[in-house]
Amino acid sequence: MQDTLTVVLAGGVGSRLSPLTDDRAKPAVPFGGKYRIIDFTLTNCLHSGLRRVLVLTQYKSHSLQKHLRDGWSVFNPELNEYITAVPPQMRKGGKWYEGTADALFHNSWLLDRSEAKYVVVLSGDHIYRMDYEAMIEEHIATGANLTLACMDVPRSEASAFGIIAVDEQNIVRSFVEKPIDPPSIPGQPDRSLVSMGIYVFNMDALQNALNKDADLENSSHDFGKDIIPELIPSETVHAYRFGEKGRVNRDCYWRDVGTIDSFYAANMDLLEPIPPMDLYQKDWAIRTYEPQYPPARTVSSATGNEGIFINSIIAGGVINSGGSVQHSIISSNVRIEDGATVLDSILFDDVEVGPGCQLQNCIVDKHVKIPANTTIGLNASEDAKRFHISENGIVVVPESYTFS
Repeated sequence: MQDTLTVVLAGGVGSRLSPLTDDRAKPAVPFGGKYRIIDFTLTNCLHSGLRRVLVLTQYKSHSLQKHLRDGWSVFNPELNEYITAVPPQMRKGGKWYEGTADALFHNSWLLDRSEAKYVVVLSGDHIYRMDYEAMIEEHIATGANLTLACMDVPRSEASAFGIIAVDEQNIVRSFVEKPIDPPSIPGQPDRSLVSMGIYVFNMDALQNALNKDADLENSSHDFGKDIIPELIPSETVHAYRFGEKGRVNRDCYWRDVGTIDSFYAANMDLLEPIPPMDLYQKDWAIRTYEPQYPPARTVSSATGNEGIFINSIIAGGVINSGGSVQHSIISSNVRIEDGATVLDSILFDDVEVGPGCQLQNCIVDKHVKIPANTTIGLNASEDAKRFHISENGIVVVPESYTFS
């Protein structure tokens, strides 16, 4: 789709996902045992035929840029295809990006150079499968200047999103960003129609909106708070319903993993008997960079304990020497020693779990060596002295943590 430019917003601070984002951008946070969060958005681009992709980075972007280099140098520049990381260029007054719309405004020179007719604006920190080509085709067919992807969610959860109201033709009539008391869908008092943060713009409509917004002193320069509400009265804004019957939307699964609890829940979804997102679809494989580790294996310990994995995801290079792992996600090059138990937990790369350890309801970031007989996730008061604990009680051990 050479008439379309894709922009992935990947520069947010991600403070609600701390400490996993203390030293990395949110899109670079590991997910599902072998992926990074941004892999899902970029995979959608790959399978949707979107091969001119700008990734706008900002905060703590080194690991993200390294991942893009190692795992996503797959397009042919001779055919004008690319995935390019774009750090802040300081072209508009030497400031950091002040909002999602401001990030594009600062890079308006790249919009001009692309000569594209349409711009797809995506977030790099959501977990989902989606055929963007079908959305672009509907955008063109309806004659809209802006198309928003949307889905209905329980009204009790909707205050975290932008709320959309549409008419019978799916023309957007109002948009309210993260209201405390979200309005419901007419006839469905327990459901609300929310924006997924996926936009298709006509290029001229986007540039006009960005230029107008940049001149407003009281604007937060955000798509949800400023750009979209301003466009609705004067432009045709269409709603594309993700997951609606007849749509090409893969599993119809979409999750914002912006908090520790939502991140943990989305990982645990992968362990369901029939997972709501199926990673094993051959025609929509999730691409990533994967180090060349040997296969995972179990080993009998010196005491005769067998390494056991039950209902878990196990990445390459893992060795379980007499430990028990149940309902957990184990990333690459993890070592689990004799008599250790890991339950309902997520271990990132290069974690060592010592003999006799007990881990439950926890996330352990990279490069952590857990001493023998350590207990994590079973005593909240003791865990709180050392680690972050989420609202739902998930204990997070930060990257490279050293036990005293």
